[in-house]
Amino acid sequence: MDSSTNSLDDVSADSSAEFPDRASLMEVRLQAQEDEITLLKSSLADALRRIRLHDQLLPILKQQLIAVNPSAARVLNQVCCSDGCNNRKLSSSSAGDGIRVSANRVRRNSEKLGNPEKQRKRLDKKAASSANLLTRSPSLENRAKELINSAGSPGSRRGAKSQGQSIKMFIRGRPITMYIPSNIQNYEDLKMEPPSDRLELDWVYGYRGRDCRANLYFLPTGEAVYFIACVVVLYHVNNRTQRHYRKHTDCVRCLTLHPDKVRVASGQTAGVDKDGKPLQPCVHIWDSTTLVTLQQIGLGTFQRGVGSVAFSFADSGASLCVIDDSNEHMLSVWDCNKGTKTAEVKSTNEAVFEVEFNPSDSSNIITCGKSHVYFWTLNNGQFTKKQGIFGKYKKPKFIQCFVFSLTGDVLTGDSEGNILTWGKSAADIKTLGKGAKETFQIMRQTRAHEGSVFTLCTLQGGALLSGGGKDRKIIRWSADLAPERECEIPERYGAVRTIADVDGEELLVGTTRNAVLRGTFSDGFVAIVQGHVDEMWGLATHPSQNLFLTCGHDRQVCLWNTEEHKLDWSISLEEYGLCAGFCPNGSVVSVGLNTGRWVVLDLLTKEVVSESTDGNEQLSVMRYSPDGSFLAVGSHDNFIYIYTVTESGRRYTRFGKCNGHSSFITHLDWSKDGKYIMSNSGDYEILYWDIAGGCKLLRNRFESKDREWASYTCVLGFHVMGVWLEGSDGTDINALCRSHSERMVAVADDFCKVHLFQYPCPKPKAPSHKYEGHGSHVTNVCFTHSDSHLLSMGGKDTCILQWRVIGGGGVGDSRERLTSLSSTSTSSPEPVSG
Repeated sequence: MDSSTNSLDDVSADSSAEFPDRASLMEVRLQAQEDEITLLKSSLADALRRIRLHDQLLPILKQQLIAVNPSAARVLNQVCCSDGCNNRKLSSSSAGDGIRVSANRVRRNSEKLGNPEKQRKRLDKKAASSANLLTRSPSLENRAKELINSAGSPGSRRGAKSQGQSIKMFIRGRPITMYIPSNIQNYEDLKMEPPSDRLELDWVYGYRGRDCRANLYFLPTGEAVYFIACVVVLYHVNNRTQRHYRKHTDCVRCLTLHPDKVRVASGQTAGVDKDGKPLQPCVHIWDSTTLVTLQQIGLGTFQRGVGSVAFSFADSGASLCVIDDSNEHMLSVWDCNKGTKTAEVKSTNEAVFEVEFNPSDSSNIITCGKSHVYFWTLNNGQFTKKQGIFGKYKKPKFIQCFVFSLTGDVLTGDSEGNILTWGKSAADIKTLGKGAKETFQIMRQTRAHEGSVFTLCTLQGGALLSGGGKDRKIIRWSADLAPERECEIPERYGAVRTIADVDGEELLVGTTRNAVLRGTFSDGFVAIVQGHVDEMWGLATHPSQNLFLTCGHDRQVCLWNTEEHKLDWSISLEEYGLCAGFCPNGSVVSVGLNTGRWVVLDLLTKEVVSESTDGNEQLSVMRYSPDGSFLAVGSHDNFIYIYTVTESGRRYTRFGKCNGHSSFITHLDWSKDGKYIMSNSGDYEILYWDIAGGCKLLRNRFESKDREWASYTCVLGFHVMGVWLEGSDGTDINALCRSHSERMVAVADDFCKVHLFQYPCPKPKAPSHKYEGHGSHVTNVCFTHSDSHLLSMGGKDTCILQWRVIGGGGVGDSRERLTSLSSTSTSSPEPVSG
């Protein structure tokens, strides 16, 4: 790690504590409005194209109808004369309505701030979809060809007649036709219920060390307590079991342990709801033994989020100090038992990294952060502030951390790699006159690390531990700051972010690459918690073993064991992975990258056994046919590339290319016989392909209504139409996955939720079980081979949640359930929250 990496750590710490300023928020709003305008243009162009197609189709349909039934000509002429102008007006009116609706959405977007992280992600997806919408829209042409083909042959005429047995859903005003399977006699009588199965959080993979600090503690119960996403994890380091505190509604940002070693306080960010409205941040005080919430502090008081929390010591933890993420970083003190605020003051406009009470005097509080260390005194509900004077010493850019020594001195670690010892100096009356007051000045400077000192930890007896950034060292110091021992953690784990003392000898170390290490100076350190460090998208489960693979923007490909809850191996790639798929024989896995390149890895040796490149845009889907003889590669260049697979998944030969989508490929599935593919694209198309027949587009989609699919990951389709909420914009659902039993379907949405629906769920507003835990858009979900567990993956929260499926039984396969569902007309129950 070089100095540039170290400076990036400093900047990330700074930026994570400071909310974007008004100018950047305005840029986000402006970008949102520009994207809406682009979509307006697309809607208008689509409406005009419909009018032209309408004019072109009428003569063709008339000729075809006359050829089949000459007596219908007179009726057709009357219909065309009476409805021609009306249809033209209706199309124009629809376009105008669409423009007005979109204009209203522009105004709504300009009135709400939203979460910038999620805004950026949604804007990227909408912009990509809009760009493709503006180029061409063959879906209309395909529907026209279906109509023409239907009029041309007796077999097609039956299909055209059966088009009455279809239903349309609308996404952003775009109609999507779903054909009803033959075994459904009365669609309107279908009864939708939540699934009998439920989910229970089993394991949390990952730790948030990249941009948070002082967030790892060791409890007397033998558990390490830390957080990631919306979950506070209590991990027993010897028994290797987890418990979870799950009362937070958005990402946890800070953590502290009460002097009684039982109570814990954790603070969260504000977040946004599904409509983009900000939620209120707060601090929870809870019992680590029972996981019961004791107090909810500051709901409606803090702005944007809670950055730092600390319990008092001198009065046995009666008070809690909180710093929020507002521009002024408000410093407030609360009564822990009553949950009431006793004092509040604006601290600084600069980033604040840490706050602590003086352990011997609860009226003294210290804060540190960007270019400052402040000494606060609380008296009768009023704060007075004194700034630490650097004097002849170089003022560092960041004061990263501090602790109190046994003698009462304050020791700070800074971005220059120094440990500074602070003490009180008597008032300089000679220089400053009678009004001079005592000051806090640097008494000693100790060179400690190359790069930042990210953490300090005091041990019993007065010894001190320091953790470095650039040098990745942990150094043990004597009480008078003489170095005693040191060790260096492996480079792959990043820098030292925080240290927790276990027994004076054994340590827990949180790192900037989201790992928790356990070890000693003598024996070294091993990872007990690991995770990704950047946004994740690729997820695949092994076809016969309790394994799953993940990949993301950190260029890591990781293989995990769901039974042992550990990372089996990880490798680094030159580009970042976005999708993955296991070969049915389970010996190899293919990973699609952001450059159009894809690689095939041997699970045992981790070696690349094959690689290829399709186009120069990112890949979105890697899917093997059920028997493993074909591999389908979905790309953002709008094509699906088909390869034949031989030599047990180690040799690939280009078979063909599916050409017909007008936007990037988002999802695809193979039929059970391995001859056909169903695919979705960024402009909400559903297309079907005859692979065995030469990768041909099936023009008449009606013929695919009864086809059975080996997997179901397409987010658009008749069998999963009910997973979409009313008013969805087409990017609200990122992924879904049908269970192997075909009893349920899991959904990953843009609002940090995992949903569990009954499968099939072909009616709007289908009820579901809803599960929280992620703190960012959920990018992917996947069932294990036996349906015993579900894996869900967060985007920016870098968190993987493993859910245990609690079975409830069910009726046969999906076709039998569709038939049984249509035999009753009982109204659907209200959605159930998990």
